[in-house]
Amino acid sequence: MSLPKEVTMIEVGPRDGLQNEKSLIPTEVKIAFINALKDAGLKEMELTSFVSPKWVPQMKDAEAVLEHCLDKRRNFVLAPNQKGVERFYQSGAGHIAVFVGVSDSFNKKNINKTTEESMIELKPLIRDLKENGKFVRACISTAFFCPYEGKVSIEDTVKLCETFAAYGVDELSVADTVGMANPKHVHELFTVLKPSLPESVLLTGHFHNTRGMALANIYASLEAGISRFDSSAGGLGGCPFAPGASGNVATEDVLFMLAEMEIETGVNIEKVVSAVDLVAPYMSRPLDSKIYHLRENIKQKG
Repeated sequence: MSLPKEVTMIEVGPRDGLQNEKSLIPTEVKIAFINALKDAGLKEMELTSFVSPKWVPQMKDAEAVLEHCLDKRRNFVLAPNQKGVERFYQSGAGHIAVFVGVSDSFNKKNINKTTEESMIELKPLIRDLKENGKFVRACISTAFFCPYEGKVSIEDTVKLCETFAAYGVDELSVADTVGMANPKHVHELFTVLKPSLPESVLLTGHFHNTRGMALANIYASLEAGISRFDSSAGGLGGCPFAPGASGNVATEDVLFMLAEMEIETGVNIEKVVSAVDLVAPYMSRPLDSKIYHLRENIKQKG
């Protein structure tokens, strides 16, 4: 085995994890959740998104969250279009995330544009963001499977990633949006994708645990040389435009696996679990986290 000695965890719970929750979570709870996760040692995090409150009401307090949570770390704000980017500039944030689905069908369901139309819109926005010294993260949705079209070809995913790299993005987050990929798919894609990109572009794996494959897929990514992963405390998440998709892989489950493999992350697993306690009462469905439930079971028996 040739595995990295260190891994960087990017916490997406406050944005990707909470956006699909039916009940509105108080702003002060979101702020406390974010601060607790930072206290656990997470240095990169998706905080919120500038999307229409009509479609994603959970994120209507984006500016209020940022007012209390921005610092010098990589605090990402998702912005799907020009209007979102304008709000991003006004917020004073320095790190932005944009997203496009490899699959046209998913992209149309999500933002009512084809993949090509989205890229045409994003090209000048990314150019301006880089000219203004912003860190740009591009999230590649449906990089493995689409809920409407099925298997996505490696060639299509690589082509989209290469285009983003040519636009000048700093990071690519490659997502198994519906949780249908297996370790073979993951290893094949990253083995082809990694050498096709400039070394300056950070490459991150983003896995959903719909079929219980997320940890296995992370292991396959490690073997392919990937050392950055998105995760969501408590296994929060899901996608309204990906029917059946469960939450992101739980941060604490990934931390446990990596610690057992003697791979350093610099993140305190107990503090992450304690952070989940802050939002757990507001969740509309059970948390998809083995470590969190194990801790709860031990508490009940103790």
